[in-house]
Amino acid sequence: MMPSFNVERSIEIDAPPEAVYNTIVDYESWTKWSPWLCAEPDAVVTVPENSNSIGSIYSWEGQIVGVGEIEHVKLQPGRRIDDEIRFTKPFKSKSNVAFDVQPSGQGAKLSWIMDGSLPWFMFWMKSMMQTFIGMDYERGLKMIKELVETGKINSQTKVLDKQEVGPFHIAGLRRRCSLSEIGPSMQAAMGELGPLWAKHNLPPGGELISVYHKFNLKAQTCDYTIGWSLPSKDVAVESPLETWSCPHTTALCVEHLGDYNHLGNGWSAANQYVRYKGLKQSRISPFEIYTNDPRETPIDQWCTKIYFPLK
Repeated sequence: MMPSFNVERSIEIDAPPEAVYNTIVDYESWTKWSPWLCAEPDAVVTVPENSNSIGSIYSWEGQIVGVGEIEHVKLQPGRRIDDEIRFTKPFKSKSNVAFDVQPSGQGAKLSWIMDGSLPWFMFWMKSMMQTFIGMDYERGLKMIKELVETGKINSQTKVLDKQEVGPFHIAGLRRRCSLSEIGPSMQAAMGELGPLWAKHNLPPGGELISVYHKFNLKAQTCDYTIGWSLPSKDVAVESPLETWSCPHTTALCVEHLGDYNHLGNGWSAANQYVRYKGLKQSRISPFEIYTNDPRETPIDQWCTKIYFPLK
């Protein structure tokens, strides 16, 4: 018996249901908001000339994203799209995918749904697959929302391959929160950092860095420290500030340009690249370095470098 699974994620969009539907039903738009092409923007994608009708097929082929296609099988204009997605690589499978659009207040609620099954020998991956697909859907829905509401998506991801980094030392605040609350959590921590830095007469902060000590994908939580780099590890720091040090190391670097709300695209690209290349991560926690000041930089140029330290 094939192990079946279901994934469903939703988002509120400030636009009429028809506008949401018309964006998604047109396969021409998919290359803009696909949560998977972030990891391999050069993958070969084929969009049919008739891209928004029953029988239209969108296909892809790449080293990281694999090989597959998706077809419109039933359309309810302005309300629902039912598709069939067929994977060839990394393994053969077939699933039903739907986009359901419902009026919600002055806008629309968009739900992205998958009902599928895994090959019998991959039964042990069911829970993990549901988690990963759900996270991909959440990233995709954020991009659909921004595209529909603003006409563009402020997110570009580029794998820069291996780089030498460190040593460096930071002082910051350690926090634990759900992944969905990481943005507000970091904003709150940043609001505390400045006054604490001044109170303890610390030297002017260098680069702003976030270190991710632990992710619990099943519980959707993370444990992180956000802070500024220090000129030396010998700088004395008092509670509630904590220190963290990174030795000289080799790390995979992925650059993300754009809204911090889409940083998940960079993390997904890094994780997929690590798996594809068979790279081994070290015990050093992954981290982000924010290379410019969002108060002085246009949002589409906000630059974040994500580092995965390697063995």
